[in-house]
Amino acid sequence: MSGRVALVSGHFPPSNLVGAQRARLWSRYLPEFGWEPIVVTGDPEAYEEKPDPDLVHLVAPGLRVIHAATLSTRPVRIVGDIGLRAFYGCYKALAKLAANREIDFVLVTIPSNYLALVGGLIHRRYGVPFGIDYQDPWVTVGADRPFTKAWGSRRLARLLEPKAVRGAALITGMAPGYVAGMLQRNPAVVNSAVVAYMPMGMAPEDFELVRSLHRKPFLFDPGDGQFHMIYAGALLPAGVAVLDAFLAGLRALRDSAPSIAARLRAHFVGTGTSSDAPQGYRVLPRAQSAGVAEVVEEHRHRIGYVGVPNALVPRYAVLVIGSTERHYTPSKVFQGMLSRRPVFALLHEESSAVGMIRTAGAGEVLTLTERVMPGAEAVAASLQRIFERPGVSAATVDMAPFESYSARESTRALARALDEARERLTERRPTT
Repeated sequence: MSGRVALVSGHFPPSNLVGAQRARLWSRYLPEFGWEPIVVTGDPEAYEEKPDPDLVHLVAPGLRVIHAATLSTRPVRIVGDIGLRAFYGCYKALAKLAANREIDFVLVTIPSNYLALVGGLIHRRYGVPFGIDYQDPWVTVGADRPFTKAWGSRRLARLLEPKAVRGAALITGMAPGYVAGMLQRNPAVVNSAVVAYMPMGMAPEDFELVRSLHRKPFLFDPGDGQFHMIYAGALLPAGVAVLDAFLAGLRALRDSAPSIAARLRAHFVGTGTSSDAPQGYRVLPRAQSAGVAEVVEEHRHRIGYVGVPNALVPRYAVLVIGSTERHYTPSKVFQGMLSRRPVFALLHEESSAVGMIRTAGAGEVLTLTERVMPGAEAVAASLQRIFERPGVSAATVDMAPFESYSARESTRALARALDEARERLTERRPTT
């Protein structure tokens, strides 16, 4: 079974945000599996984040993209979330598609979480089945001070999520942990919807296209004789303890192998909380407290999706700082594989990336739990191994185990889930 699916994503290229890539990658490969994609997204002119025009080169040629009307944050910023600002515009665009019978399914990928509600509205008015894709959990676990922004956001999420998933024909997620809480809170969804999981996936074509752009490396001179490790992306709150374990390992390495530590440089890119304020640094103050500031550099600004592979291709090692959340599987692992550089990772023992790295022989990986971090000496020993044998992992990476984690295979799994969801609906439809 095949059809036409509207992929709803608050952001889409030229947006630099990671969330924009899910719909982009799926829309590239879906036609191979019988599904014609139409992307419904916000208006790039209303994005708050700095766009990257080169990202449009990574979008499938001929893809139909509908930029829905989106409230601007200028001159007065009433609300920032793109899902709220583009909600009515996306609804109107989807309603027009549904009324003209141009789509057979609506799949909303979140965040923005508020857009999840648009699928049910279209379903109830036009009968078009819908699904929700979780790139992150909507309702997070934690305790907040009453009447704070975080407290209000969590309460609102608990109120809205049951309404959004009610009647869904399909629920997908990056991994089971991303939707486990929702399924526990909404057990009826388990019986009514197809539930499937697929990672973001890696796209070799992205690296080929980035190479063709001939962007110059900008973080450092690749021929300076130093051993560089790059972490690119935001630092998650649940990753701070993991970062501290890595920094403690750097200090232990300086004590046990000072000549190696003197040649090592750890670059953190896009980890800042602000692009211009002095307090925008998140990694550097912790490195100073750990006594290793001389080997750590923090570049607060995001370098974007195109900038990441451009930075990784000529470098020496990919640094992956994981999370104490067991469901978290960083997409940086896939980027490292495609860059053909060795990976140095600290990951939760239940992260699917642990087995991938070890099976492929892609580098060094140390595991952790919510309560127990790798010891400083273990981190230092692992750093020394990857320093002394940086080419071994890169040259011997077996990419075969990663094929099942490619963007193409992720899309194949999505297409199967879409087929199954439509078949279920057909079987339930009463005959006359």
